[in-house]
Amino acid sequence: MAKNISYRLINIATILIVAMFFSCGNDIKEVQDFLAEKNLPIGAAKNVHLIHTDSGKVMTILTAPVMHDFSNREDHPYTLFPDGVRIVSFDEKGDSVILTAGYSISFANTNISEVKDSVKVVNPAEKTKLFTDQLFWDSNEHYIYTEKKFTLITKFDTIHGQGFESNEDLTRVNMKSIKGSVYVDESP
Repeated sequence: MAKNISYRLINIATILIVAMFFSCGNDIKEVQDFLAEKNLPIGAAKNVHLIHTDSGKVMTILTAPVMHDFSNREDHPYTLFPDGVRIVSFDEKGDSVILTAGYSISFANTNISEVKDSVKVVNPAEKTKLFTDQLFWDSNEHYIYTEKKFTLITKFDTIHGQGFESNEDLTRVNMKSIKGSVYVDESP
């Protein structure tokens, strides 16, 4: 008799579980809307290693411990790297520029990214380094800028200031409110 009751309970539990599976009928759009409404990412990844190529040539390598994909936002889709990011960009000659930061957010509609927390940009070929707390990067215009304090180290100088803009590889810079000595080549 006890075995008969046990089998009936197992059968009832199985029927309830099967009914639960078949009663869930959310489509992808409903799930995306729910995640967006609750401010949850549509996807997340750990130990990210992305390689962007163009015509078989590596252009960018991005590594990050964590990535959150908020592309389900209608107005402002974005990708978040809350635990930091490292981006290595290569030019047509194969020279690289390395950007590291403790936090990054990249907006898909505008292709503008904000990086902050111990931002460092290094151009090994030019022996140039930029340090700041916050930096914006416009990947459409290949342009970086900040209104925060910065330190720029070149072959000849160490320059401190507040307000900086440049092309991505730090070869054409415009600095505001600078302090320190600046080497000027006056040869024609």
